[in-house]
Amino acid sequence: MTQRIGYAAGAFDVFHIGHLQILRRAREHCDILIAGVVSDEMLLRTKGISSFIPTEERAEIVRHIDFVDDVHIERVPDKLDAWREVGFTHFFKGDDWRDTEKGRALEKRFADVGVEVVYFPYTAHTSSTQLRRALSAAADRGRAATA
Repeated sequence: MTQRIGYAAGAFDVFHIGHLQILRRAREHCDILIAGVVSDEMLLRTKGISSFIPTEERAEIVRHIDFVDDVHIERVPDKLDAWREVGFTHFFKGDDWRDTEKGRALEKRFADVGVEVVYFPYTAHTSSTQLRRALSAAADRGRAATA
């Protein structure tokens, strides 16, 4: 029987329940779970956002989750590069990518190398974007109060 090596990538910045749920679900579908932590540089380059928590600290947080076996820091945007470095058989993604142009392209590229893309429900009630907005608004209020 072939060992199922799972890979779940994310910024994991401002860590929240959605992050925990996707990692927990991923672990249920593989023998080994590797979490890909997107580096500060890649977050800025691909999403145009700066992390609140530095790469190494985010990696350390994720590394200490019981059901995560290893952490890989992503320093390039192409997930096939991560596959070449890690050698996973299953790639886990939130279902907000399902049936999208980006999702279909990802599925095609991974199918060509024998990797299965598995989607999990996206946690709509808690997101990093919402948390970033709330933190920024609170910081703005704090600055205004001291001005």
